Amino acid sequence: MRAPTIRDVAERAGVSKSLVSLVLRGSDQVRPEKRQAVLAAVEELGYRPNAAARSLSERRTRTVGVLLNDLRNPWFVELLDGLNSRLHDAGLRMLMADGRLSRRLGEDLTRTFTDLGVDGLIAVGTLPPSKALRTAAARIPTVVAGAREPRLPAVDIVAGDDGHGARLATEHLIDLGHRRIAHIAGQGVVGELRRRGFETVMREHGLADTAVVQQGDPTEEGGYRAAVGLLAAPERPTAVLAFNDMAAVGTLSAAEQLGLQVPRDLSVVGYDNTYVSRLRHLWLTTVDNGSHDVGRRAARCLLDRIADPARPAELVLTTPVLEVRGTTGAPAPGTAV
Repeated sequence: MRAPTIRDVAERAGVSKSLVSLVLRGSDQVRPEKRQAVLAAVEELGYRPNAAARSLSERRTRTVGVLLNDLRNPWFVELLDGLNSRLHDAGLRMLMADGRLSRRLGEDLTRTFTDLGVDGLIAVGTLPPSKALRTAAARIPTVVAGAREPRLPAVDIVAGDDGHGARLATEHLIDLGHRRIAHIAGQGVVGELRRRGFETVMREHGLADTAVVQQGDPTEEGGYRAAVGLLAAPERPTAVLAFNDMAAVGTLSAAEQLGLQVPRDLSVVGYDNTYVSRLRHLWLTTVDNGSHDVGRRAARCLLDRIADPARPAELVLTTPVLEVRGTTGAPAPGTAV
């Protein structure tokens, strides 16, 4: 059996094909009884609009390209959930590409989105400067989500307030009595903002001399390697603020290997409040950076930019919240100084 066509729907409803098109586009220029007749015919016939034909007629594909920096990071997965729910409500579908795979293959998948004619583009996470991304952003409404770079003309940025979040975590550790505190730092603008927040609070409390920054990468292995070096030092820190939850998990592994109990011998704070931090056997103190909210706000910014491509670019920051769980506590007596 052939698939029903718009002509079949029009004949069943007793209306013209143009009126059926108006109903399917959600137009308010159709009388209620006509709209109901068309919708009933669509349901009875099982009609599904031809997406390709509709794209040609509307000059829209109702798709959004999402270029994700790293599929391995659980924080981005939760951001995508918020992003997808808002886009779905607006009748848009996500097409996703792995930016890390793109770099490994030596090609820029941004061009694929441009060729497909997506209605908008969202870059999730910090992506390296790219001529293809810059070119796409000049042609397609674009938003950066969960990162502070790349900074491009007429491109909105939606992220957490990383400096404030690091300050919250550092203040928490100092309030518990810790003085020798280390920070496993990340890279890029986000890493710089979190490091700066940590160092600012330590300096404000007269603890600049006991603040240690160890460069790492945002993976469990990266956190483990950085923590092993920190915890093997003669004057080891009594607390560690990791760049993210995965690096914090690596820190917990290093502490266990060295025979340190958390939080009695070492307090550990992560960042992002991913599902990993909420696993009961970890129960990690962390900074909630509002991943779901960042996703929804990024979708809202994109919808606004699609409606008005010429409007000024915005920087939208969500407010982080500290989630205190089981990996932080007061330092053991005699170790705080």
